[in-house]
Amino acid sequence: MKHITKAIMLVAVLGTAACTNPNRFGDDAYGAGAGAGAGGYGAGSGVDSGVLPGSAGDPTSPAYFSQAIGDRIFFAVDQSTLSPEARATLDSQAQWLMTNNDYLAVIEGHADEQGTREYNIALGARRANAVMEYLTSRGVAASRLKFVSYGKERPVEICSEEACYSKNRRAVTVISMGLTG
Repeated sequence: MKHITKAIMLVAVLGTAACTNPNRFGDDAYGAGAGAGAGGYGAGSGVDSGVLPGSAGDPTSPAYFSQAIGDRIFFAVDQSTLSPEARATLDSQAQWLMTNNDYLAVIEGHADEQGTREYNIALGARRANAVMEYLTSRGVAASRLKFVSYGKERPVEICSEEACYSKNRRAVTVISMGLTG
């Protein structure tokens, strides 16, 4: 009976992960005009043709933010206190957000699978709020930030070992385009 329950849970988690849409905020960095074509970037355009706009090499792109700056920080067990490493990452995030003020950010709070669902939702909220407060203390406008808690509902690792738990105790800053007009 235990194996059936584990199999059902694994299928449910994998199904949920498969449904996760990385473009959930409508950010289409690779949309029309992103490539270099007839009217695109090239010699004499003033734009470095070696960097594809919207790519991880473009310092103004969400992909760059995620890969070069770092989109996540980690927490100790049952904690929402920011470590020195987390503060260093958040300082870089704040600097990037201040430079690229057309973007908004949603901070996702997560927890490991230990504890009740309710406890982990509250813990995820405290973690996300700690990140949001830190970013605003560094000059990012609060109107550009939102937070959400997923508790233990969206693990990146699934196992009952500390190696997995530590990867799930996190806050993730997800970048999206702001409304213009």
